[in-house]
Amino acid sequence: MKPLIIIPARMASTRLPGKPLADIGGAPMIVRCAQRASAANLGPIYIACCEPEVRDAVTASDYHAVMTDPDLPSGTDRIKSALEQIDPEGEFDTIINVQGDLPTLDPAILQTAMALMDNPDVDIATLAVATTDPEDIANPNVVKTVIAFDTDTSGRALYFTRASAPSGDGPVYHHVGLYVYRRKALMQFCELAPSPLETRERLEQLRALEAGMRIDVALIDHAPHGVDTPADLERARAQYKSNEHESLK
Repeated sequence: MKPLIIIPARMASTRLPGKPLADIGGAPMIVRCAQRASAANLGPIYIACCEPEVRDAVTASDYHAVMTDPDLPSGTDRIKSALEQIDPEGEFDTIINVQGDLPTLDPAILQTAMALMDNPDVDIATLAVATTDPEDIANPNVVKTVIAFDTDTSGRALYFTRASAPSGDGPVYHHVGLYVYRRKALMQFCELAPSPLETRERLEQLRALEAGMRIDVALIDHAPHGVDTPADLERARAQYKSNEHESLK
């Protein structure tokens, strides 16, 4: 497999405007994300952006940037658009989609997701964290995945939902929105119309399941902290500062 990492970034955020350029320890957040992804040593990294200021910040830090249409409907469409510009000949066969608001991402989880692609039947790989926290389980903003486990730590996704599922005793699995796509699966996905369950749950990955695509899930110990609000940003800054001489050097 020849992986390529693409990180979509947009300045338009209702809760934290301009967040790709928010300073974290002396560098823009999008650059911190690229640094964390680079530490996984899986492949080249490109930022798929819409605004010249994001492109300029990325290239000033010696990372690659690709401009995409700001009117594209989703981050996945932005990934596809960037891929077609970066690699029109199809050299890269595996695409890793890392969110641009994970500046303290543990690089090891990218390798965990990538390992699921060793199974040739898997179209898309992603991650989840087991939780028994009643607030998380009841929170519709915490997306859950229902997994048919093949091993103690990985298995096939049967469903994704904002509801509490599965019912009964045992943990619920909090989905982590990081994806690895086979190139063919990414192209197929972007050609599909939004599906009924996707529209109802407001979860894009259900489109793939409804089309018969296989998504496998690996469990990790802790979900990476995304940055969506000013409070999240302050937490990321504090975490970066406390770890800058350790894991985030």
